[in-house]
Amino acid sequence: MTIQVFQSLAELGKSAGAQIVAVIEGKPDPVIGLATGSSPIPVYQGWAAVAQERGIAMDHVACFALDEYSGLEIQHPESYHSVIARDATAVIGLNPDLVRVPCGLGDVAANAVEYDEAIRAASGIDLQILGIGRNGHLGFNEPGSPFDSRTREIDLMPETIADNARFFDSITQVPTKAITQGLGTILEACELIVVATGEAKAPAVAAALNGPETVDLPGSVLRRHPNVTWYLDEAAASLL
Repeated sequence: MTIQVFQSLAELGKSAGAQIVAVIEGKPDPVIGLATGSSPIPVYQGWAAVAQERGIAMDHVACFALDEYSGLEIQHPESYHSVIARDATAVIGLNPDLVRVPCGLGDVAANAVEYDEAIRAASGIDLQILGIGRNGHLGFNEPGSPFDSRTREIDLMPETIADNARFFDSITQVPTKAITQGLGTILEACELIVVATGEAKAPAVAAALNGPETVDLPGSVLRRHPNVTWYLDEAAASLL
């Protein structure tokens, strides 16, 4: 496990972007796992900048997003289909036809099984981008999620709903369920990078790195993976 701390988000994003591009350059058919939220945005910007500097097109890269709200129409501006299209696909120059996001509509249980099967059919994820929630969640794997869990629908905890309310007009508009890659699914990626910024994330970062390994803090499962790089700003690293 490697921990890198940066003074600026631009430096953080550029360094993480360089790691992602290196993986893509080393594979004829690279597969990258995408995350949503505010933390990965500098990474997507840095990824785009590094690719542009090196003159490397990104339209051959297959991508799988971590999660999606249940019951939210794909066209909704805060659906993760929309967020990934806006914050990642358009910024990096990915091929939209190669970017997959879990489907939280219809038979979500069947969609979850199909999503895991699609990842396996793509020969797995070479590098997965992750954020970490204030309660230690990865993707939408809330506290209590089994370490071997697969992609599935999950009930969101009140603090997660409250944290995501800033993206909606009202907290009552925030979906209460989501479909997420499971912790077991995430751990199968060859490499993981975890991005955390801001003082509010510092307790979860410190607990994930130095606290007990427990399902009560999903981020602690990352210690079981052989290739994890943490990208932190100084605020998120302040309790280490």
